[in-house]
Amino acid sequence: MRQYFNWKSYLVAVALIIVGASIYFTSDLARKLGDEEKKKVEQLADAVKTLAKQQFNQETELATNIITQNTTIPLIITDDKGNISGFNNIDTEHIQSAEDFLKGKLAEFKAVHPCIVADWGTGKDYVYYGDSYLLTQLRYFPYVQLTIICLFLIVVLVAISAAHRSLQNQVWVGLSKETAHQLGTPLSSIEAWLEILKDTEGNELAVVEMQKDLDRLKLVADRFGKVGSVPTLAEENLTARLQDIVAYMQNRSPKKVKITLNCPEAEIPVNISGPLFDWVMENLIRNALDAMAGEGRIDITVMNHPQHVWVDVQDTGKGIPGHQIKKVFTPGFTTKKRGWGLGLSLARRIIEKYHNGSIFVKNSEVGKGTTFRIMLRR
Repeated sequence: MRQYFNWKSYLVAVALIIVGASIYFTSDLARKLGDEEKKKVEQLADAVKTLAKQQFNQETELATNIITQNTTIPLIITDDKGNISGFNNIDTEHIQSAEDFLKGKLAEFKAVHPCIVADWGTGKDYVYYGDSYLLTQLRYFPYVQLTIICLFLIVVLVAISAAHRSLQNQVWVGLSKETAHQLGTPLSSIEAWLEILKDTEGNELAVVEMQKDLDRLKLVADRFGKVGSVPTLAEENLTARLQDIVAYMQNRSPKKVKITLNCPEAEIPVNISGPLFDWVMENLIRNALDAMAGEGRIDITVMNHPQHVWVDVQDTGKGIPGHQIKKVFTPGFTTKKRGWGLGLSLARRIIEKYHNGSIFVKNSEVGKGTTFRIMLRR
């Protein structure tokens, strides 16, 4: 369960507890205020009953004061036949059809609160009332508060996530540049020893192959050095680059592994950084080789569209469990016993940040294989 709960989950849980407690106490306060308003309306009904006797005395004076002092609770008084005989705290000054407006308010009040009957013996008045402006604000306050807290929580989580990604990027970029720097010295030494081997007869074939690997190591060091800097994109033939990558990786793969390239056109021009794109492809192929037990197939399929180009890398390896698919591009995540888990993270950085494209797991099934898709925009 730990993989589903982290500090973000606890932060959300605390926020929800705070909001829940606020809603509970605010609702309780609104209920108490509603009860007080109901008592006040009952007093108003008694006041209406007293005034209906049409006898001016100390009691009617008190009733008049009760009615005039009500400046918050909107109410409507009707007779036995349902005709509106009076209303209070309802603004009809700018309403064209005041009668229709009051009827609408009456229906609204009937749906909110039961009426209060003022019975004075010879007749009855019915008092219908709604919530005061203060009570309405109090009822909606928790939802406004919930919205504000949710927005604040979203902003905080986005900001923290962005800062975390930025810190991770700085770490991986620094690590990559340091790796390139450390590779520089032994590569220079190997190149010097290779020159010595060239002078000895019988080493011609070995020297040629070693030179290829040395050039490849230089290219790898150059790729690491370019991570973190903005590369220059140039129009290149994607088909030719993929053919070279397939040929290079096939010679360095187990004999029972077949790497094939399915490309519909001999020339597919795209703007890429050749060395960095090669790195991405080699990383995907190496991961595919690691996922297979020394035998299987790796199919690289290119689909050319007017607005973009798709490159699918499909293997027949062990596949990726569903709960791990979203983590494969996370820096440091790896299913191997060895490795730093940087390959796919850097591959995503190269494709998305430098090439304005996208890379993702198209599909994967345990025991059958995985397909990665790269989308390059025109």
